[in-house]
Amino acid sequence: MGVIPRAVAGLALATAGSIAYAWGYERKAFRLREVELPVLPPGAPTLRVLHLSDLHITPGQPWKVDWVRGLARLRPDFVVNTGDNLAAVRGVPEVLKAMGPLLDVPGAFVPGSNDWFAPVAKNPAGYLKPRSTTPRPHGDPLPWGELRNAFTDRGWLDLTHRRTTVSLQGLSVELAGVSDAHLQADHYPRIAGRVSPDSDVAIGLSHSPEPRLVDCFVADGFDLVMSGHTHGGQLRVPGYGALVTNCGLERRRARGLSAWGSNGGWLHVSAGLGTSPYAPVRFACPPEATLLSLVARPADRPGG
Repeated sequence: MGVIPRAVAGLALATAGSIAYAWGYERKAFRLREVELPVLPPGAPTLRVLHLSDLHITPGQPWKVDWVRGLARLRPDFVVNTGDNLAAVRGVPEVLKAMGPLLDVPGAFVPGSNDWFAPVAKNPAGYLKPRSTTPRPHGDPLPWGELRNAFTDRGWLDLTHRRTTVSLQGLSVELAGVSDAHLQADHYPRIAGRVSPDSDVAIGLSHSPEPRLVDCFVADGFDLVMSGHTHGGQLRVPGYGALVTNCGLERRRARGLSAWGSNGGWLHVSAGLGTSPYAPVRFACPPEATLLSLVARPADRPGG
């Protein structure tokens, strides 16, 4: 065998091994990310917020259902779900089984596109091209109304174009959310307005972290915007990071916490817990949930 055929064979073997790892191991190698964020008034108690996103559940994924269900052991004060729970028409019972005891904890949610429509097969190379204004193809309708009603029946707040205030740990928490910005279904003017001076902390929700939308939240005084959608890039190159974010967000913000603007705002992007059934792989980007501990600011630091 010549040098070139050996090189080709070696490349093919390495590619096959990477795919086997990404499919057989990493997409099931769940991680809990823990983050501390000083956004509460001085002297305030810690507020523990569990962020879940992008489950993309289909029947027959017990490893995912069991892991998510086990997060109840964390005893969060609040649960935030930023959408794309479903990936199949028969996924609702599996999502509810995964959420399980977490539905007994106060929570809030907004939908993603894969709560409304099933995913469809796409050319992966398309994600590397410049973003197009051509309407994206959608699969069959999914029973989002059934899942939404199940969430609200258990007391979770549907923040789709809604703004409200809740009391958690004795703190006044202002909440607002929009529909999926990736589909340009967000209508921020419906919830626009400055955060109340009586609020101890303000949190905004959007499935997709489109920069134009994060700008709006932060300009109105929201301390923290929580999103998903990016899957953290899903396929990351060690030392380089995410190749794409599938939205207008820059690659370095594809997952985790980052400061936003000069007003003291923050963005948290969940790398998510699942994948499309048509691309069931992750590389250097394991599925994750995040426990954010919101803590008091130092007494000499002004609020955002």
